[in-house]
Amino acid sequence: MAISIVHRKSWTPPFCPSPNCRYHNTSEGIWPYKKIGFFRRLAPPHRIQRFTCKSCRRSFSTQTFSTTYWQKLPDLDAQIFMKTIGGMANRQIARDLKVAPETVNRHIARLGRHCLLFHQKMMNSTPSVQDIVVDGFETFEYSQYFPFHHHVAVEKGTDFFIYFTDSELRRKGRMTDQQKIRRRNLEREFGRPDPRAIEKDMRELLEVGLNDQAEGTVYSDDHPAYKRSIQSLAPNIDHRITPGSDHRDKNNSLWEVNLLDLLIRHSNANHRRETIAWSKRRQASAERLAILMVWRNYMKGRREKIRGSPTPAMAKGLMRRPLAINEFLGKRIFKTRCRLPRRWTEYYDRRVKTRALGKNRHHELTMAY
Repeated sequence: MAISIVHRKSWTPPFCPSPNCRYHNTSEGIWPYKKIGFFRRLAPPHRIQRFTCKSCRRSFSTQTFSTTYWQKLPDLDAQIFMKTIGGMANRQIARDLKVAPETVNRHIARLGRHCLLFHQKMMNSTPSVQDIVVDGFETFEYSQYFPFHHHVAVEKGTDFFIYFTDSELRRKGRMTDQQKIRRRNLEREFGRPDPRAIEKDMRELLEVGLNDQAEGTVYSDDHPAYKRSIQSLAPNIDHRITPGSDHRDKNNSLWEVNLLDLLIRHSNANHRRETIAWSKRRQASAERLAILMVWRNYMKGRREKIRGSPTPAMAKGLMRRPLAINEFLGKRIFKTRCRLPRRWTEYYDRRVKTRALGKNRHHELTMAY
């Protein structure tokens, strides 16, 4: 296992990890801290340096700044990351790694949160996007009576996956009389989704994707809710509509988002057709999609059959070479030092609820992540 950069002998803590300390977010002045010995653990590196902040008196260690903070099996993250985007379901991963399925669930949730922070940090250092392609990727949670859309935005010309949201849907399409009765009973018990959810969530997708710019070009299909979202956003946005019935090849103006849809279907077990690995919660689906976003943008080449093809991040000028998994997992990112969009804050805190489940766990850890 590669040793994280925070465990190198030359490493020094860059800021106080306590969000209540004056030296947590500021870079002004010299941060007063001191070393206070070591502690030993079973996993390598075995000897961990401890520190204390002279300002707030909070004690911490090099592990506090590591992505493996409070993990008993720190070498699982990289393996689970690659198996997740390799098309394996959670229980398949658990059998392969000889761990409990709940262990895999927790690691994927934590990786998803790290991916949200990593991508947002990268987006903060890049110019705003002018031309984006948007679409809704339809799937379901819990059962086929609870469908939802993942709305995705991709930069035209670079394949860069910018942002995503989700919207609950009402089950539609051909149904038997028994299925209609079942849907009616479920809606009576759990309520019906907001009929304007797609319009609202697409608007947020565009606000974040265009970074609140008054001008830009948006490519989409002929979904009526998309048009209403764009009209309510800004008057100078050029909306170019491509009928959904058009052939989806490289000549289609929605090629970038159509390709992303194919990759999601191919690389995530929970979105394959006729699968038994579907997501039981929208929250878990969002965490898996965040992992795919980082892999797609920073690790995978744009073209599968072209050796050495640059990643979307390289095409955009964010990186000079593909991101290695040990670099991605090399250093913890603190949510209190990275501002997430509203919907992604809900994903990070695990506040997205599945109606059919009585208990939806939230992420309420104050010092971990």
